[in-house]
Amino acid sequence: MIDKRVATIEDAVAGIRDGATILIGGFGDTGTPFELIHAVLDTGVRDLVIVSNNAGNGYVGIAALLDADRVRKVVCSYPRSSDCVVIDKKFKEGKVEVELVPQGTLVERMRCGGAGIHGFYTRTAAGTPLAEGKEERIIDGVECVLEKPLRGDIALIKAAVADRWGNLVYSKTARNFNPIMATAADLTVVQAGWIAELGDLDPELVGTPGIFVDRVVAVGGTR
Repeated sequence: MIDKRVATIEDAVAGIRDGATILIGGFGDTGTPFELIHAVLDTGVRDLVIVSNNAGNGYVGIAALLDADRVRKVVCSYPRSSDCVVIDKKFKEGKVEVELVPQGTLVERMRCGGAGIHGFYTRTAAGTPLAEGKEERIIDGVECVLEKPLRGDIALIKAAVADRWGNLVYSKTARNFNPIMATAADLTVVQAGWIAELGDLDPELVGTPGIFVDRVVAVGGTR
């Protein structure tokens, strides 16, 4: 019997090792798996590479990992906002490396990682410092940059609802990066608001099929 549920948040993040590359869904606070992130913090792992849209807000989530000096590198498209105080401080102190990736490029790199595609050419960032060291090619008269696929050791995902097979339904814009990241990691861990019975999820609303999910933990309870 397929059952991807785990009993506790600690079980959900068990086995994550130092140096892991972690894909973390979310756009600002929306769709961000805060409980899973803080569970990773509690494990004590360090030297992490975090891939996310942004670099955390305030002192929670990704910012908490940065504040505890657990992160070696952040790969993101938007590291600064009005309350991104930790990444600013750690970068200026030389304690964390930041790789800036345009948002569409970041998503496509992970999509390629999940689909087994070995890279793509894009005009985005061509002729800018972000293209330094990358292969460039003129395609139909347009200067393009070769971008390579991006995968993670673990993906931390937030869903509104899951079933025990790992099928996921997201809440509106909380979907954001989560479905793509779920396909691009060796281990996909999901926190769901609640766990539905098999057959209760409308197949038309499933944003991530269970084939891409390894562990599910209920954060909001079970119905």
